[in-house]
Amino acid sequence: MYKIINVVGARPNFMKIAPIMKQMNGSNLIEPILVHTGQHYDEKMSDLFFNELEIPRPSVNLEVGSDSQAKQVAKIMERFDDICNEVKPDAILVVGDVNSTMACSLVASKLGIKVIHMEAGLRSYDRSMPEEINRLVTDSIADLLLTPSADGTENLLKEGIATDKIFFVGNIMIDTLFHFLPKANKTNILEKLNIESNDYAAITLHRPSNVDNPLNLENILKTFNILQKDIKIVFPIHPRTIKNIKTFGLGHLIDDSPNLLLTEPLGYLEFQKLMSNSKFVITDSGGVQEETTALKIPCITVRENTERPVTITEGSNELVGFDMEKLLYYSHKAMNNQWKESKIPVYWDGNTAVRVIDIIEKYFGLK
Repeated sequence: MYKIINVVGARPNFMKIAPIMKQMNGSNLIEPILVHTGQHYDEKMSDLFFNELEIPRPSVNLEVGSDSQAKQVAKIMERFDDICNEVKPDAILVVGDVNSTMACSLVASKLGIKVIHMEAGLRSYDRSMPEEINRLVTDSIADLLLTPSADGTENLLKEGIATDKIFFVGNIMIDTLFHFLPKANKTNILEKLNIESNDYAAITLHRPSNVDNPLNLENILKTFNILQKDIKIVFPIHPRTIKNIKTFGLGHLIDDSPNLLLTEPLGYLEFQKLMSNSKFVITDSGGVQEETTALKIPCITVRENTERPVTITEGSNELVGFDMEKLLYYSHKAMNNQWKESKIPVYWDGNTAVRVIDIIEKYFGLK
């Protein structure tokens, strides 16, 4: 049996690893082991995710917790090195671009363990983003690079990665989205919030450029205050975002917005129900850009760049940067059903995990 450690570190990783673990468990050639680095750990949310996404409990939790970028990476590397020496895997599979992705890849590479990178080749071309550094480093040392879209493959080829290491497999997040949507639709989150389908906008906001900068956060909240006069807005709020609203003295902008409904962070299923029934979504999340494209829901991204350009060129996403006039303009277009035509990109079909396991088994000569 070919032993593969699957690494999760932060909340988005759960959604990406769930279909891969399920497919690996159905293989008679692979022995999957799940390691949680504990990079982001909330017992309540983690328990919810394991239960909702039908993921087996991790064999190991490294419990690194929050810290500065460098210290967190160092802790992950030190603890993951011990796990690799103990378990002696043939390969590790990492997803996305969090610190755990890069740190575990470095450890494995130095120990001569094969590295498989799921979601390889994504680029924002903004090196001020820690995630961009993580992507570049991981892709440069990975043995097998699995891309979610054609632009990911093109980026890797431009960077000189050997063609025979790169495979276009599609978007793993969409496997989870499509699989769990029927279950998500049975949740009663809309009733709990007293909202009706297609009659509200949904928001996610957590990136430092938006919520750690007092001026940017104030401008965004002022814009939400204008928007909520025309449509209800549901805002499952990140703990850091609410903390900064209080710290920066911006609470009055929430108090003055009766149609801006703040909730605690939602579980995966409740959020999918909220998103899939919304009129449009405002976000700074990479995963939400992908999910709205797969569902053909208007999405407005409050970032200066995106590592997922296919969501704009083919999908239902528009990028507005910090231009609040643009945010209002696109919001009103969505409200008035004047959104652009979009399509679902190739291989965003719910079958990515099947392709991934087939490629792994063939690439490493297991069949």
